[in-house]
Amino acid sequence: MQTQGLLDSKQLGEYVAAVFREHMPFNQLLGLQISQFDGDGVEVRLPWHDGLMGNPIQKILHGGVTAAVLDTVGGLMAILHVVKDMPELTLEQFQQRLARIGTIDMRVDYLRPGKGSEFVATASVIRKGSRVAVCRMELHNELGEHIAFGTGTYMVG
Repeated sequence: MQTQGLLDSKQLGEYVAAVFREHMPFNQLLGLQISQFDGDGVEVRLPWHDGLMGNPIQKILHGGVTAAVLDTVGGLMAILHVVKDMPELTLEQFQQRLARIGTIDMRVDYLRPGKGSEFVATASVIRKGSRVAVCRMELHNELGEHIAFGTGTYMVG
C-alpha cells in the first residue's frame, strides 16, 4: 500500500482493515477476522475457541465477547462510511482524523446463547452525520441463528 502522497478512499479502507487486523492486540486475542470491508459492507468472523467461553457448562460465547465483536463491526462500518466521503488525504492527515473516531454509546440485545463453531457479525449504517454515525449490528452463528444485535453510536468527526 502507498504510504506517501495522497491516498484515495480504497487505499484508506485498506489501511483501516490492516490496522484492525494487524495492530489491535485485543482483536488478535479474540481471533477476529475481517472477511469483508468494502463498498458493500463490513463482515467480521470469529472462529470459536475455548478462550471465548462465558459458560463452561453450556460452552457458550461470553457476553462481553459478543459485545466486543458487535462494537468492532459497528466501528468498522462507521469508519467505512467516513472513508467513502473523504477526499484524498495523506496517511498522516487520515491518522489524525482516525484518532478522533470512537464509540459513544452501544446497546446489545442478547437473543439466544452463543453456541456455534463460528460467529459472523455484520453492520449497517442507520444514519451518518458530519460528527456522529449510528449503526445496527448483528451476530449470527454458522447456521444463521441470530445470537445478538446491537445499536452503536460512533463519533466520526
